This record gives sequence, C-alpha cells and structure tokens, in this order.
Amino acid sequence: MNHTLIVLAVLLVAGAALVGCSGFLSGGTAGNDSGFRQVTAQEAKELMDSEQDYVILDVRTEGEYAEGHVPGATLLPLNDVASKAESVLTDKDQLILVYCRSGKRSHDAAQKLAAMGYGNVVDFGGIMDWPGEVVQD
Repeated sequence: MNHTLIVLAVLLVAGAALVGCSGFLSGGTAGNDSGFRQVTAQEAKELMDSEQDYVILDVRTEGEYAEGHVPGATLLPLNDVASKAESVLTDKDQLILVYCRSGKRSHDAAQKLAAMGYGNVVDFGGIMDWPGEVVQD
C-alpha cells in the first residue's frame, strides 16, 4: 500500500511538471502567469510580417534608441512605463511588441504593462537578437 502511494505521488508531480511546461512541449511560444507572452526576436519579426495593428515598443534610453532601433518603434523608456504608458498606448487590447537591449528591461516593462491591464503584450527580448533591419535617428 505504501509503495502505491509513492508511485501515485511521483506520477502527480510528473504530470504537474508536464502541464507547467506545455508551452515548451507544444513547440509554441512560452507563456507565463504574468499576463504577457515571451517570444524570440525571429518570432516577433514573423508576427510583424503577418499582423497589421501593432505597436513596437522600445523601452531603452533615448541615447540607445538614437543609436539604432527597430523600424517603426515607439520609444518609451522603462522608467516612464508606469507614468506614461496610458498616454502613449491608448488601446489596451492592441498587440504590443516590447524589446530593449538584452531582454531584462523588456521583461520588466511587459510585466508592468500586463499589470496595468494591457492584454496583448509580447516580450521579444533584446535588439541584440533582432534579425531584421535596424535604423538610426
């Protein structure tokens, strides 16, 4: 009887682990409990190629943005997301693709946006991994 309980416990833990990793196992993009999705830069580029109504949000500093950014990106530095997002991003259901230099600030910004009620936020990490064109001001 004791052996049966151990086997059941192991199966339950394994099942929970598989359910928690289902985004990775399905080959799709990773989701999370924070209200936003994380995708690769290549997947973000594919979204941009297939979607029409979206905002590309650069959350780096003005200087970093001027040195090179994704074409069409809107600058909203991470430090300004909480105070200025609602004036810059007026449609909380619009697809918002967020990036920074390496992925840390974009992750933080995506979390903030999701907490503010933005429902279609996609974090694609850093411009360092961007496979497309980069433009300068």
